[in-house]
Amino acid sequence: MRRWDAIEAYVAVVQEGSFSAAAEKLGVSASHISRRVAELEAHLGTPLIFRTTRSIRLSEAGEQYFQQCHHLLEGFLSAEEQISRQQSEPAGQLKLTCAATFGERFIAPLLPEFMRRYPKLEIELHLSNQLVDLIRDGYDLAIRLGTLEDSSLLARRLCDRREYLCASPDYIERHGIPHTLSELSLHNCLVGTSPTWLFQDRGHRRELRVQGNWRSNSGPAVLSAVQCGLGIAQLPDYYVEPLIERGELISLLTNYRYPHSGVWLVYPKVRQQLPRLKLLCDYLIEAFETLPWRSTARADR
Repeated sequence: MRRWDAIEAYVAVVQEGSFSAAAEKLGVSASHISRRVAELEAHLGTPLIFRTTRSIRLSEAGEQYFQQCHHLLEGFLSAEEQISRQQSEPAGQLKLTCAATFGERFIAPLLPEFMRRYPKLEIELHLSNQLVDLIRDGYDLAIRLGTLEDSSLLARRLCDRREYLCASPDYIERHGIPHTLSELSLHNCLVGTSPTWLFQDRGHRRELRVQGNWRSNSGPAVLSAVQCGLGIAQLPDYYVEPLIERGELISLLTNYRYPHSGVWLVYPKVRQQLPRLKLLCDYLIEAFETLPWRSTARADR
């Protein structure tokens, strides 16, 4: 048994979620992957994966083995890439994940120029509002919004963002302006991905659970409802700043506005030395400095 090939096959099965997907990723047959994993299990004397017709599940030993092998494999690939970088232009794959609307609006449009600069790189961009496990799912980079949870992941700040509480002039004319946080209970609050809104009240962070007759996991859908006069919403700067400047939306409760939160480039520690990842992070940070909606945030600091 070629131990390293078997380990690579096993890690691919766990990351891709199936033998067929792992085979496609590595460019071999599914039967080849199955044989390699079976050889590895026989060598170790314990099952690593429990197979069903529709899914796979790791044994306790399989989970421990994956964590160790994943780090070894990443170290090997990182060493290869560093040598390759010294000899030629960057090459290889980068797998990214980002919140859907933010990714569609800001990340995806920036990637073609990056690809033109480095044509030997391959980019896979996954847009989803679901939080993925970067290590388990094999991602090199995540673009995450807001406050980061404590973890073993590393992060670089991409830019600042802020949330605005706003409503249309038509809604304000019909229902009036709330002057305190408690008065929001008298209004129709349009809920996005979270029913909890964040404010700053007399220097302290305050979370307020709101209610209304409209809820959507799509920022553009909530924005459309606000523009139509359906209610009040809390939306990020890149949606509403131009509309507020033109008077199409009205900013509310500005004294309670929470300070800037971040947009972050998050990646596993084992990816830290990947030259292609550093190139992408540097490129995105530089590109975000020139985005139009960033100028207002910089002026407000």
